[in-house]
Amino acid sequence: MISPRFRSLILSLAFAFAGTLAFAVTPSNGTLPLTHWQFRQTGTTTWMPATVPGTVHTDLMAAGKIEDPYYRLNERSVQWIDKVNWEYKTTFNLTPEQLRAGRPELVFEGLDTWAEVFLNDQPILEADNMFITWNIEVGKFLRAGENTLRVVFTSPVIKGMQLQEQFGFPLPASNDQSVTGGMGNNQVSIFTRKAGYHFGWDWGPRLVTSGIWRPAYLRFSGKSRIADVLIVQGPVSDKLARLTARVETEAEEAGSFTLAVEVEGVVRSSRDVTLQAGKSSHEVMFDIENPELWWPNGLGKQKLYKVEVKLLKGSGELSRWENLTGLRTIRLLRTPDKKGTGKSFTFEVNGRPVFAKGANYIPNDVFLPRVKPETYEFIVKSAADANMNMLRVWGGGIYENDLFYSLCDKYGIMVWQDFMFACSMYPGDQAFLNNVRREAEDNVKRLRNHACMALWCGNNEMEVAWAEGHDGKGWGWKELYTPQQHETIWKAYDTLFHHILPAVVQQYTASQPYWHSSPSAGMGKLAGYDTNSGDMHYWGVWHGQHPFSDFRRYRARFMSEYGFQSFPEFNSVRKYTLPEDYSIESEVMALHQRSGIGNLRIRQYMEQDYRIPDDFEKLLYVGQLLQADAIKMALKTHRSDMPYCMGSLYWQINDCWPVASWSGIDYYGKWKALHYAAREACKNQVINAVIENGKLLIYGVSDLPEKTSAVIRLNLADFSGLSLWNRPVKVTLPANSAALVYSIDLKELPLNYREREVYLSATLAVGARELDQEMLFFAKPKDLKLPDPGLRTRISDKGDHLAIEISATAFCKNLMLISDNTEVNFSDNFFDMQPGEVRTVSCPKTIRWEDFEKGFRTLHLEQTMR
Repeated sequence: MISPRFRSLILSLAFAFAGTLAFAVTPSNGTLPLTHWQFRQTGTTTWMPATVPGTVHTDLMAAGKIEDPYYRLNERSVQWIDKVNWEYKTTFNLTPEQLRAGRPELVFEGLDTWAEVFLNDQPILEADNMFITWNIEVGKFLRAGENTLRVVFTSPVIKGMQLQEQFGFPLPASNDQSVTGGMGNNQVSIFTRKAGYHFGWDWGPRLVTSGIWRPAYLRFSGKSRIADVLIVQGPVSDKLARLTARVETEAEEAGSFTLAVEVEGVVRSSRDVTLQAGKSSHEVMFDIENPELWWPNGLGKQKLYKVEVKLLKGSGELSRWENLTGLRTIRLLRTPDKKGTGKSFTFEVNGRPVFAKGANYIPNDVFLPRVKPETYEFIVKSAADANMNMLRVWGGGIYENDLFYSLCDKYGIMVWQDFMFACSMYPGDQAFLNNVRREAEDNVKRLRNHACMALWCGNNEMEVAWAEGHDGKGWGWKELYTPQQHETIWKAYDTLFHHILPAVVQQYTASQPYWHSSPSAGMGKLAGYDTNSGDMHYWGVWHGQHPFSDFRRYRARFMSEYGFQSFPEFNSVRKYTLPEDYSIESEVMALHQRSGIGNLRIRQYMEQDYRIPDDFEKLLYVGQLLQADAIKMALKTHRSDMPYCMGSLYWQINDCWPVASWSGIDYYGKWKALHYAAREACKNQVINAVIENGKLLIYGVSDLPEKTSAVIRLNLADFSGLSLWNRPVKVTLPANSAALVYSIDLKELPLNYREREVYLSATLAVGARELDQEMLFFAKPKDLKLPDPGLRTRISDKGDHLAIEISATAFCKNLMLISDNTEVNFSDNFFDMQPGEVRTVSCPKTIRWEDFEKGFRTLHLEQTMR
């Protein structure tokens, strides 16, 4: 029972936040799509059009009942929505012939979250997990003619409060922005199997949605069908790949059938099988001749074979399963060091150790159904275009749509997949554990056949936060509880992440790797900045206020999180603000900065290296340069530490709403300076030039399997272009590793006390082909005596794209190209130009070139220093 005190709290909150209410959802694909939905607030009489898949918030916007929660301060005015219940309904007609066509199932691929489903006023489902696909046999509830389907959603915060009361004490959920939601300190997100970031995070708003968020449809299945398939890869040689299809079938009655496997439309194998009534399992072995392997981006092709498994009765096809399958082996190597003091953390693909280059990934929107296929492709392709080969799907979001993983297969992006647990502790009652087990089984089976799947990880930062067995460490959580409560919480953790989840991965995959928590130094070993095993989250830069140079101080076997914030560019900020908001200290800009220390921390770091501009747009620009400096230094440092360090995933590639954050691509799809810098830092072969202890050190880094003979051309020049010293240096880049390839004492360079007026270019080349280029400076950006670069630009219409030719008479630092009249990402941006250089940059042609030219302009660092 809910207590009178709590009931009073909820009612007061609902009335305090309530305005005029409305409903919404979106359509879906299936045998019989369920369309023409309506919604309302439970207890009201007005039904409004809804979209399925969809959410309450987006339907309310479509109905004109609320304003865009992302605009200015509107987030605050919609907090009432999660404190009331919502109801959806639709009707559909069936003919007698359809009812006789097969076994009817009602499928909801996603219900968010606490939902009761009624078919023709009969209860058929009580849903309690956003991450599960619900299949309900509904033959006895259907009728010829009109059928009515109704879904009633209970408020997730009301339900969470009830469950917290039943549990007996609150659990830590430090990112749950309950105060913003008018819930006081009641951080109840952990009691609902729902995306944690909906309750807020330090980069996201608090917008707790409900709705039918994935497709809903009626499916008619035959009496016998294929339920699921696991493709298991056996030995692979140049001539032959041996595979096994493990097929799960369902049948209403026993019988004899045939299972056939086709590859690229050609039958490779078939066998007669006997299906038992209910579920049964079968194996069909098949071969692929002259196989081509699937490789991560940059290391080879991403060959995908179309594999179909068919259930046949005589010559008739009863059921079919199909998948695009990549042939590859991915292992996580944790090999002890020679001294036995640490262990590697290396992904080995097809027998080759691979340095994982990439970023952490969060959902692309708070309102998930409005993420379009082109947005998914844009983000994944942007990762590939930036020479990345891995994304980490972080545990406070969702198990992504199938399309996301198919795109990662296509573009060669390995996926580190967290289970959906992050920065909190969770209940461990039997109902919760059973719910999680079903969730894990559902998603592991759904995703396991994707070539991109590299790792399943139990949770994000929970092990280090709780720090069991390590007194005085952690985030101070365990000290808040009695010994009995402590035991209850840890037992739940141990059961979930050390038993249930690894068992599911082992049972339902072909030996895909499982890692219990990130970061971790290994089972029972707490990750820190000095550990030499496992993975590391390094937040000394940013949270700890360490200098950027400390990226070179703290070494990791695999750096799975680190980051630095920036603002979106000015044209993006204009979309969610008014001119009166153009200050990072304004109320609107503060609301769109969810890290409490964020804007202050950016200024603290900025004033160390840059002059802080008074102009708002220039301040946003310099903030992006600062972020790019940090992450480029970190990426190249980690890569220079190969093979000790074998992975670098920065936080984060994308945003879920318009905000100042750690992202490299803002919510509107604009590449920040960071993403351009990451593209350079993640190339297969790079140099990393650093000044340290009075010396210039140059590291050569290569992801390729063979050594490379190359030349580094060094040129010290002043900003007018006069060369003061130059030298070609022959180097050898090691195979799939890194090494110090050149060093020189700074005293040997003719700086002549002109450190503020000169730069050193270091160009890595093989013959006439340039592989990489670094620009080094001998003073901080704020102290450089940069000249007016004398820029000239010329725009040409090339049919499907525009070409911008740019020339500079003097050195130009961090040139930003801006289009005010159209949304485009340029082929290059935020780059340096040497005196006399002419460079051509392109962009898609989305408007007439004359209109583009009117809105085209540039910004460079010297302009911020006048």
